[in-house]
Amino acid sequence: MRISESLDQDMAAGALNGSHAPQCAARCVGIVIAVPEPMASELKDARASFGDPLAAVIPAHITLVTTTETDDWEATLNHVRDVAAAQKPFRVTLDGTASFRPVSPVVYLNVGEGFDECTALHKELQSGPLARELAFPFHPHVTVAHDVSEQGMDEAVRRLSGYSAGFTVDRVGLYEHDATGLWKLHEHVRLGARDRRS
Repeated sequence: MRISESLDQDMAAGALNGSHAPQCAARCVGIVIAVPEPMASELKDARASFGDPLAAVIPAHITLVTTTETDDWEATLNHVRDVAAAQKPFRVTLDGTASFRPVSPVVYLNVGEGFDECTALHKELQSGPLARELAFPFHPHVTVAHDVSEQGMDEAVRRLSGYSAGFTVDRVGLYEHDATGLWKLHEHVRLGARDRRS
């Protein structure tokens, strides 16, 4: 079971903010949970050590919505904000490694606590103006090696097998891929805003 890796692949030519991605027929969005510091730097260094060139250009993250076209940007913004407002902040733990091999050359950190919340958020976000069929079932994870040698993937599985860390998710990053061919952070959308207004 795996999620499509297309957002990772689309962002491979540059950092998440301002990176090039394949052209979309319309505007495209991607929605992620960023892994905070110091974990982000730890995982960047680890990913680089496994021979993954994407380590330098893709910050550690959990993809909630992979590259998805939208023909109504205003409706998409309202949809994402409404979904986020209804979701209270939650805790995520990253616990050990797993792999999508042989289906896909990816090693990742498991999402332990927060798995259900990520899955529910994905389901709600990937609806309405962002509804589409995915090639694979959604599976929240943090990629630590992608399309590297078998030796590099084996090393990633071994070296991070005991990895354990956690953080609170209180926002998601909404990215847009515009007509210029760049991924740009549109905004950080806070979770639970509805509760704070009540």
